[in-house]
Amino acid sequence: MDDARIPVLIGAGEVVDRPAEPRLALEPAALMAEALRRAATDAGAPDLLAALDSLDIVNSVSWPYADLPAALAARLGQAPRRLVYGPVGGESPVRFLHEAALRIARGESEVSAVVGGEATHAVAQARKAGIALPWTEPDPNWRRTRGRDYLHPLAVRLGVADPVTVYPFYENAVEAHLGQSPAEGQAESAALWSAFSGVAARNPAAWLKREYSPAEIGTPSASNRPIAYPYTKLQVANPMVNQGGALLLTSLARARAAGVPEERMVFLWGGAAAVEPRDYLNRDHYHEAHAQNAVLDGCARIAEAEGAGFSICELYSCFPCVPKMAARRLGLPSGMAPTTTGGLTFFGAPLNNYMTHAAAAMLRALRARPGEAALLYGQGEFVTKHHAVVLARRPARAALAESYSVQAEADSRRGAVPAFTEAAEGPATVETFTVLYDREGAPEHGVTILRLADGRRGLARVPTAEAIALLTRPDQTPIGRPGLATLAADGVPEWRPA
Repeated sequence: MDDARIPVLIGAGEVVDRPAEPRLALEPAALMAEALRRAATDAGAPDLLAALDSLDIVNSVSWPYADLPAALAARLGQAPRRLVYGPVGGESPVRFLHEAALRIARGESEVSAVVGGEATHAVAQARKAGIALPWTEPDPNWRRTRGRDYLHPLAVRLGVADPVTVYPFYENAVEAHLGQSPAEGQAESAALWSAFSGVAARNPAAWLKREYSPAEIGTPSASNRPIAYPYTKLQVANPMVNQGGALLLTSLARARAAGVPEERMVFLWGGAAAVEPRDYLNRDHYHEAHAQNAVLDGCARIAEAEGAGFSICELYSCFPCVPKMAARRLGLPSGMAPTTTGGLTFFGAPLNNYMTHAAAAMLRALRARPGEAALLYGQGEFVTKHHAVVLARRPARAALAESYSVQAEADSRRGAVPAFTEAAEGPATVETFTVLYDREGAPEHGVTILRLADGRRGLARVPTAEAIALLTRPDQTPIGRPGLATLAADGVPEWRPA
């Protein structure tokens, strides 16, 4: 293979910014610029940043820029000929890394980078204190895309249109499908998250550098309030961070010419991507994601063809169900912490940019363990968008494959999707569920996804304390429980157990 067409990841830079007061904090564009400089320094080739010809910017949410690419270019003092601002999605850094490698393999780019940054913590502090931040002039017309913009109106009305309230549908369905009691499933989640926190505690770029015990994570308390059953605060992604991350790629030939030490280079063997239907109510079930399975299977085939397995993994960790499903699909050993970063609760969740930091941690892990292969798996929206890549310290035997979609494979596995009705009435069983809590930890109402007697799917509120107690029993899942759906006075379906 031509060394000028072999892409290599050569550097990663990270910034964690915790000033004494918010006016001293770096804005997202400044975090990004500093992360890029650190990535070039990490590669041992700081001059390569001046040769940057392709830059992908991960979608940033914490500050309303009118033109973020221009703001970043101004701070860098240069504008690469390809400067692209990406869409929302937690998987997007993995996709940008993969596509940057493909551009190098095609000869379209010589030096590429992926960068992102968020300063949500500083923005929240400033808002709370009534302080104006001395940052780039905000765009008054900026608007963030949210799930409520494209999910079913009834889901929005019932409060299940944000990740923290939707992922519990999967969490509870996975437990029931595995035959676990709720207590068993929650104990597994708490132990897994405790292991993630231990990794974050040893990561210098992490936001929370403390190891938490399973009991601290799984037990509701004043500092660990329940948010959406079965999740407590210490089981959900933490976006209140100021963090920036960047990755630097080039060709093997250019890296050698720039004097990048061979032991600092990591090669991309390939990857896979697929999506689920965007509205989660249009999926066949909730105990697995066909797109996730197809992506992980595709990456496992890549590793197998190279005679390798995944002893190093970063499985996306916005909520416990994601790495739990993925680890089982991959057949990872029980007790393995599938992260080199620390997870979105403890390392921090700079919104769409966590996987840039995960790639940085993976680069360090592979430099320390040169004989192994690694899986970097990201996810976006509501178990919707999936992208993973396989990385190693040696080149693959074959050239990087141009096509990476496994969408046809995912779609072929999908079963019939039940028709959805807004006005669910009559006998109905619980397909999956959650309970939403207020900021004091008191239950507000439950929400069930139902299956009606004729096979249709519905969505219903669970208003009574007795029914909510049934949903949250530690010894027995309510999934499959029969009941009755009726329309309340406000036109919203309500479910009560039979």
